[in-house]
Amino acid sequence: MKLSVCMIVRDEEPVIERCIKCIMKFADEIIVVDTGSKDRTKEIASEYTDKVFDFEWEDDFSKARNYSLSKASNEYVMWIDADDVIDDENIRKIIELKSSVKSETDLIMMKYNTGFDDFDNPVFSFYRERIFRNNENYRFEGAIHETVPLIGRIEYSDIEINHKKLKVNDPQRNLKIFRKMISTGKQLSPREQYYYARELYYNKFYFNAITNFKQFLSENSYNLNDNIQACMLSGDCYLQLSDEENALNMYFKSFSYDAPRGEVCCRIADCFLRNKKYLMAIFWYKTAMECPQKQDNGFFQKDYYDFIPLIQLCVCYDRLGDVEKAKEFNKSAGKIKPYDKSYIYNKKYFEKLK
Repeated sequence: MKLSVCMIVRDEEPVIERCIKCIMKFADEIIVVDTGSKDRTKEIASEYTDKVFDFEWEDDFSKARNYSLSKASNEYVMWIDADDVIDDENIRKIIELKSSVKSETDLIMMKYNTGFDDFDNPVFSFYRERIFRNNENYRFEGAIHETVPLIGRIEYSDIEINHKKLKVNDPQRNLKIFRKMISTGKQLSPREQYYYARELYYNKFYFNAITNFKQFLSENSYNLNDNIQACMLSGDCYLQLSDEENALNMYFKSFSYDAPRGEVCCRIADCFLRNKKYLMAIFWYKTAMECPQKQDNGFFQKDYYDFIPLIQLCVCYDRLGDVEKAKEFNKSAGKIKPYDKSYIYNKKYFEKLK
């Protein structure tokens, strides 16, 4: 496999060299498209590749990414962001992939880790289309949260890429783009409606977020993972509005799309715990641990399937006066994360009870 690695950048001086030093170990071609940097981003990139191009930003990530793909000369392309990092083990896997990929493979999915705990362990991840054929069938769609069509012969890889930000972007950037699209009369697609609702949620416009999540759900989208997320985040919005009854209704609604997920079961349990309904909370935390750890194309937070319910079961049993069971659950949590502050706090708490 000959591989062109494409990136779009803007004011990425603190991180771009870190990223390029990773990809130069396996890339046959590195393409950097700058969308208006005012720092040394282009200068740094030019030290590693002669394929640095300018593209006038149009509030459309797909346009910028597709421009970068248009500059690629190899059979396969890979996209990456400047604040992404690939460790040596995963670089080795990519090098192996290049020599072993099947000739009929069109698109390769890789795990994207975007959330980490205090000890740099991934806690939030999902699969993204990462490498694909360099032809018109595989071009980005959507101005925001752009994606490539998942068509053809798709291969799932165990390769992981870490998203490591060093700066916080404008939290309203995506919301502004969506609002600009709407103001021009653009009809949002179901996928855009879903991500618009997410941006409203992130920016604490909870009433509007609920309205747009419901609008998305009424479209009967084929994407069950987005449907589940829409239910879950609607529930979170209701909780922020102190409407626990509707929050629970939305969490339970997610079960109409697929088997329960640990992320949802723990939220249901949290509601019962807050209301001191400890036996109900225990049921749902235990259910969370029994849920299959199903990581497909949806968001996945592993802690909701083991560590979080174990810690919370410790709390429930302690509140019920069953100290021995509480200690056992805390001990089990400690086997997963012996460095976690909650586990250490509980351990010291139980030691004082002796």
